[in-house]
Amino acid sequence: MAVPKRKHSNARTNSRRAHNAIKPRKLEYCPQCSTAVPSHRICPNCGHYMGRAMVEMIEE
Repeated sequence: MAVPKRKHSNARTNSRRAHNAIKPRKLEYCPQCSTAVPSHRICPNCGHYMGRAMVEMIEE
């Protein structure tokens, strides 16, 4: 089994993990009702996705 000969420095380890940070979700605005919605999701306010009604919303 392969075993490292020397310890990797903290800088080398941290630079390797630099892209692993959690990034905030991107929000887009629904063209129907102008509500902020995560991208590639059905709008929870009006039920539209990609300009089409996907879910029938019940109005109270």
